[in-house]
Amino acid sequence: MPLGTLDRTAPPLFNQGPSALSRLVFCSALALLLMVADARFDMVSPVRKAVGAVLYPLQWLALKPVQGVVAAGRYFEDLQGAQRGEAEARRAMVLQAERASQADALAADNARLRALLELRQNTTVPGRAAEVLYDAADPYTRKIVIDQGLTQGIRPGSPVIDEQGVLGQVTLVQPFGSEVTLVVDRNLSIPVQNARTGVRSVAFGDTSAGGAGMELRFTSANADVQEGDLLVTSGVDGVYPAGLPVARVERIEKRADTPFARIHCVPMARVGAVRYVMVLAPVGTAAAPASEPAALEAASSKKQPEGRAGAAARKPGPGRPGEGQAPATGGRR
Repeated sequence: MPLGTLDRTAPPLFNQGPSALSRLVFCSALALLLMVADARFDMVSPVRKAVGAVLYPLQWLALKPVQGVVAAGRYFEDLQGAQRGEAEARRAMVLQAERASQADALAADNARLRALLELRQNTTVPGRAAEVLYDAADPYTRKIVIDQGLTQGIRPGSPVIDEQGVLGQVTLVQPFGSEVTLVVDRNLSIPVQNARTGVRSVAFGDTSAGGAGMELRFTSANADVQEGDLLVTSGVDGVYPAGLPVARVERIEKRADTPFARIHCVPMARVGAVRYVMVLAPVGTAAAPASEPAALEAASSKKQPEGRAGAAARKPGPGRPGEGQAPATGGRR
């Protein structure tokens, strides 16, 4: 072998480079320099943006399985919710159909009885739909404000109902709105009748129920009242039409220190979650013009002489101002 062809370099085993400590110090200094440069002069921001742009497709692909699992879970939850809503709607339709059939049967029986007794059939009470705007600001009363007022023909004392029963009574009428006192207010009273026994009584707002219940007062402890009895309007006050659901008996308390029982009731109407209501004309003034309250008072004064009869006519009764309600034929303020 020629001498010029020999490799005179040292084998790799004997190659000597920077030591590990030197490389650690160099890399640490470089990292510290880059951090200071990035913090003070924002020199690494373009590099970071470039790396982010390059890695975005990988991030997008990595997130797709997670997003797919989340979307699938939401789809099944929405599907179950829709199925539950459909089942509840079907049950409500069945109950509504049953109630409608019962109401038709009762109306037919009532028509036959009135024809046999040769009584004049009651005319349908006119009403007007309204929307609840807000609750009254007074924390010590239970009142709501609706969007129908004097310009729409609303009268003080008009009954207010929702789709489930009596909600309250109009106690203040303004030009473009009205204030409705709810049946759970302690200042409102409604003449009611037990749908099972036919016994009449008066239901008041229950102050001890946190403003969410009613109380049947002045009822004897041995009266035929049971839990679950339905109380409807009796129609004797000339304000509420007869037969409207008012409340259901929830609890009966009998005490030895009083001959009267304390009967707690739950209102049928949704006093705390109602949005749309129906304002009915008072039964006693349904046929009278709403714009002539003075003429109504003059006519009533002419028909009834002064003295005992006049005093008896002005005596407050159930559903009148003497019991915290506005008069059914109140005029403009």
